[in-house]
Amino acid sequence: MRFLVDQNLSLRFAHELRTAGHDVVHTGDLGLATAEDDIVLGRAVVEDRVLVSADTDFGFLLAESGGDRPSVILLRLRSPRSAARLASILLANLDDVAADLANGAIVVLEDERIRVRPLPLR
Repeated sequence: MRFLVDQNLSLRFAHELRTAGHDVVHTGDLGLATAEDDIVLGRAVVEDRVLVSADTDFGFLLAESGGDRPSVILLRLRSPRSAARLASILLANLDDVAADLANGAIVVLEDERIRVRPLPLR
């Protein structure tokens, strides 16, 4: 899968996904470490990447815009939030949400559940 990892997640997290065989770039690698959220969303759309973030603002922006892309994975997990743990949880659940992400969705990974909201949000 093609991922764009947001600045609020570490380069190590991006490395963990890349090591698992995914095409991953980090906003820091693209000079977008301090970019506004709408710029990051736009880059994910242009590059056809799933945005991975811990920032709930992306859901609000997609709701406001009525957009159906990019798909977003929000990591809403309690501590400890090590890069290896976050990547492990995402990778363990990826097959279950891959079709949703391909069709356009916001996937929220929490400790106790996974929520999927198809895009566009209504």
